[in-house]
Amino acid sequence: MILSPFEWTIAKRYMLPGKGERFIALVAGISLVAVMLGVAALVIVMSVMNGFRAELFDKIVSLNGHAIIQGYGGRIDNWQDVLEDVRKTQGVTRASPLIEQPLASTFNGRAELVLVRGNTKEDIARLAPKVKAGDLAQLQPGERNVAIGSELARNLGAQVGDTITVFNPLGRSTPFGTVPRQIGYHVSAIFEIGVYDLDERFVVMPMKDAQTLLLTGDQIGMIELTTTNPDKVDQILAPLERKLAGRAVVVDWKQMNSSLFEALAVERVAMFVVLSIIVLVAVFNILSSLIMLVRAKTRDIAILRTMGATRRSLLKVFVTAGFCIGAAGTVAGLILGFVFLYFRQPIVRLVEVLTGQNLWDPSIRFLTELPARADPVEIGVISVMALIFSFLATLYPAFKAASTDPVQVLRYE
Repeated sequence: MILSPFEWTIAKRYMLPGKGERFIALVAGISLVAVMLGVAALVIVMSVMNGFRAELFDKIVSLNGHAIIQGYGGRIDNWQDVLEDVRKTQGVTRASPLIEQPLASTFNGRAELVLVRGNTKEDIARLAPKVKAGDLAQLQPGERNVAIGSELARNLGAQVGDTITVFNPLGRSTPFGTVPRQIGYHVSAIFEIGVYDLDERFVVMPMKDAQTLLLTGDQIGMIELTTTNPDKVDQILAPLERKLAGRAVVVDWKQMNSSLFEALAVERVAMFVVLSIIVLVAVFNILSSLIMLVRAKTRDIAILRTMGATRRSLLKVFVTAGFCIGAAGTVAGLILGFVFLYFRQPIVRLVEVLTGQNLWDPSIRFLTELPARADPVEIGVISVMALIFSFLATLYPAFKAASTDPVQVLRYE
């Protein structure tokens, strides 16, 4: 919609009401602030929810891969052949054997349920960026060295250099019954994945040590794999799943964490709808301010009409005046939203100090920090939605102004 110099001059005049129209200016300012806050709320909440899902996915996948092949009875027969078939499957970028078993661990009188993981040397090395203390290089087969999660270390009170005891209830049989197997392991490293449940449970050790602890011989329990596209993991692994039917079951990340990610998806849609309603309510302020402006400028509109201004010109003037308020509010909302996201951690800590409440408890939120990831497409949708709502809010008062009859107005002036 292109405005002539005359139309643009009138539109600017109406966007900045005079001294006698301060109330109209106040309502217009409130309209701008309302749109700004609505857009900012949408940007902040959707970016945080996107970040929460992305961070949770990245941290879970970084340790568990995109899928797990698990043998019936907890063991895979001829696992070397199965591993070779998995590595030859098109779309699979990495596959490695894995042992995982829930057990118990004690240290200095404290006991915790743990999840013992037996990994290959290459998989253990992938934890290096997550290490907070110690050295993963010490995790050598037969050395009885382990790496534990940061929350588990805190709960047990263990540090690098301490020795924790891991219990396997399925020990050796004796004339007096089954004696639980207990082995002491030297804590060589402490890592932090960033997911509370994982950091609270995992004890990582070399594959051979896990086989010795669990008395499994050379067998493994599962194969962990990564694919080229996690969103299409079910399609990539469909041929492999048919080939392994009756021998093992393939479980991808969607199935392993289905309840969590489905809940996030539903909450994401619900929050977008609710916050969109806030933006819709905000643009009603634009509608009310324009209606007041039209009523206040009825005489001016009539004079303009008698001077030759067309209905189309008046329509464009008031649409422009209202739309500019919405556009300014949208831009300000985007700026406010990005500023909030950039300083989100200091803001969270400030609110915690002021209220005395722990707003981000990792044991509840899964992640140790408030995440955020802005989606350019989603930001564009939010901006376009706010602009469309603003445009629609201008139509009624603009048509009302354009339909003003100068004869009827000026007759009583």
